[in-house]
Amino acid sequence: MKVVYTVEAIQNLKEALDYTAQQTSDEKASQIKSKLFRQADQLLDNPEMGQKEPYLAHLGLNHRRLVVTNYKIIYRVEGKIIYITDIFDTRQDPKNMKG
Repeated sequence: MKVVYTVEAIQNLKEALDYTAQQTSDEKASQIKSKLFRQADQLLDNPEMGQKEPYLAHLGLNHRRLVVTNYKIIYRVEGKIIYITDIFDTRQDPKNMKG
């Protein structure tokens, strides 16, 4: 298995970390980034460890989520690839979530 980040997920991560750095510090943003990547890497051992994401159920792609501090790692599994489709700040309206 391997983990693949979509362009959308990388962009959302960058925006979230930029916001965090402005509100707190670059160090805190870096710590959050490390936590997010470590958690996503754990999917390699157990790709179904995340709960199903109800806000994306209508897409029918079996999206799942991992919650890390104020962020959701949104992903789906296709064969031997785990696609990280969004890094979502949970302080936003869930209707903004993308899959």
